[in-house]
Parts: sequence; C-alpha cells; structure tokens
Amino acid sequence: MEQNLSAQTLPNSLSNHQDDVVPAADDDDPPSLSLQALEALKEFLAEQSQPLPDTAAESRAADSVAPALISEDWRLSQFWYDPHTAETLAQEVLTLCNSLPDSAARVACVACPSLYAYLKNNDSDVPVQLLEYDKRFEQYGSDFTFYDYNRPEDLPLELKHAFDIVVADPPYLSRECLEKVAQTVSFLARTEKSYLLLLTGAVQKERAAELMGLHPCGFRPQHSSKLGNEFRLFTNYDPAMRLEGWDVEK
Repeated sequence: MEQNLSAQTLPNSLSNHQDDVVPAADDDDPPSLSLQALEALKEFLAEQSQPLPDTAAESRAADSVAPALISEDWRLSQFWYDPHTAETLAQEVLTLCNSLPDSAARVACVACPSLYAYLKNNDSDVPVQLLEYDKRFEQYGSDFTFYDYNRPEDLPLELKHAFDIVVADPPYLSRECLEKVAQTVSFLARTEKSYLLLLTGAVQKERAAELMGLHPCGFRPQHSSKLGNEFRLFTNYDPAMRLEGWDVEK
C-alpha cells in the first residue's frame, strides 16, 4: 500500500523544513529543497525503508512459551489480538477440534496470524493452515499459504473444502472485503456443518448475517493496539456458555 508523504505523515524533523524551499532562477523550473531539508528527507526515507523489527526471537528469549509472532505492520492493516483475546479464541478452537469425531480436524486461520501462533503454542500437533498476505510468515513453512483477499479463490486446490473450522479476520471493514473473504471461507469449509468464526467490526453485523449466516457473541475481542472501532466475534454455531453465548437481541 503506497502512502503520500504529506505533512501529516512526516516526522517533525522533516515537517519543520517544509518552508525551506529555495526559489529557482527560472519560474518554469521546479523548486528545490535546501540542503538541510534534503538531509531531513533522506533520513526519513531511510527510516521508512528499514524492515520492521522481528520481535519473535526476543519474545521467546523472555518467555519460553510466548507465541512466535512477528511484529504487526500497520501498513498492512495488521493489529494483533491482546493475550486474553488470543488465548480465548485458541481455547475455543481447540474445544471445537476435540468435539469432532475426526481427531485430525483441520483449522484454517484467514488473516489472523496471532491466533495461529497461540494455537500452536497450546497444541503444536493441531493441523492449522495460515492464509496471510504478509510473506514474512513464510517462516512458518508448509503451514503458510499466501493469500490476497482480492483473489478470494486463488488458492491451492488441496485447500478446497478441506477444513472443519475456519476463522477469518478481514483486513478491512468494507463490504467488498467481507464479500470476498466470505467467498474464501466458502472455498475452505469442508461442509455446511463446518464451524465458522468471523472477527470484524460491529458495523458488519448485518452483512455477516446476510453473507454467512453468522450471529454475534457476547465476547468482545480486543487488540493490543487499542483500536477505536468496536470489534465483534460472529459464529455460525451456538457456543452455549462459552464466548458468553450468542448476543441475542430481546
């Protein structure tokens, strides 16, 4: 995703030099920046070109059971769940796995890598496939599949109707994004009886019901970055006493 380097996105060191423009001798020539402003611009661009730090190794060193999760990249609309949310979701998915007659129930995590990490830390044997746009997650090996929601069914054929549990967290809150992710979920789900969990903004409530037949749960997902939008968890099954049940309007 490209960004315009407007004054709002520039650091103070550079925005303070916005007026440092040296007038050209000919009005037809483009204006040029002062040497000081150019140095500030070079410094800013150099910082932006640096890869985001990978804190997975640091986390593992600090805590042997910490999820091996790469740092979130807000430029890709990545916002990880807080520990309570990730652990709650992981336990729910594992409960669903244990309830299925097939002990090798397969789980698909669509654009929710923090859930993948927590699942693997809770049970390293659970078969989980992470579908994610960010190729930094290729380090997860065969558990990683590149996924672009703009191409909802551009996936390996071996993933088609291969999952008993599908958890999806669309990267954007637009109707278009949800519609395409719904196509992906339909592609992945083994049968109509597959368990579906969707994490998205509360504003998508009616669309989630219309597109996927989902209902909101009482449990409220939270993110480590404390986002301003209200997020909800939707499922196609009644979790009963878990996840605070379905949030049924009276």
